[in-house]
Amino acid sequence: MHSEKKISRRAFHLPKGLLLRLAAYGGMTFLHLPLVFIALYAFNDNSAGYSFPITGLTLRWVSLAIERDDIRSAIGLSLSVAAMATLIAMVLGTLTAAALNRDRFFGKNAFTTLLILPIALPGIVTGIALLSAFRLMEVTPGYWTIVVGHATFCVVIVHNNVVARLRRLPNRLWEASMDLGADTLTTLRHVIVPQLGTALLAGGILAFALSVDELIVTTFTSGSDKTLPIWLLSQLSRPRDAAITNVVALLVMLLTAPLIIVAWRLTRDGDANPNQR
Repeated sequence: MHSEKKISRRAFHLPKGLLLRLAAYGGMTFLHLPLVFIALYAFNDNSAGYSFPITGLTLRWVSLAIERDDIRSAIGLSLSVAAMATLIAMVLGTLTAAALNRDRFFGKNAFTTLLILPIALPGIVTGIALLSAFRLMEVTPGYWTIVVGHATFCVVIVHNNVVARLRRLPNRLWEASMDLGADTLTTLRHVIVPQLGTALLAGGILAFALSVDELIVTTFTSGSDKTLPIWLLSQLSRPRDAAITNVVALLVMLLTAPLIIVAWRLTRDGDANPNQR
């Protein structure tokens, strides 16, 4: 009897690793299932937008979204802001990472904390702080205030990627370059920067994707300009345009999801083989 009970318990016992994988897959399905419905509603033939079940599919809403000037303007503004913020972030993030990586100086920890604070704080706090600063400086909110607001957290993304890569680089690279007569700038340009290639690319891609999706900070710094997330937020009060809104939301997902996946692959490959070069 005891042996039969043991056999029956073992027969219905699942490995712990399998249970964790099933829980992870269930959680991922729960998180991403709404995205599937957005994609379906973007091609829903019913003008109601959120009718279910879906009776037919159509590309009519895609063509209508392409024809709208406000959507094209919002997309262009978001891409322009993201590109400029990413460029600023790559320069400042790389410089701060290089300055904080090896040298020790008074206030280094405090400076590092202040650097990562914009991404650690809630977006509404960062947005209010930036808006207050712009008002004190009598700066009118517009394109460049949005760029500055996005650059505050994009710098942190690039900085963290570059710091992680610099910490894995052996000191013999610097030492060998200096022994061969290269100065600091030559060593940085010909030795260090090539080693940071994938880290810089991953940080830039991730910063660009986050900038395109940013809503809260943009709300406080945009003034009368409308980026794509702000346009989507304004569409919530227009149920008649629900189908077109779903098309634009699907476009945002198709734009940002591949960028995030590429950034993840670049950082994963670099982490897996830190001494590949």
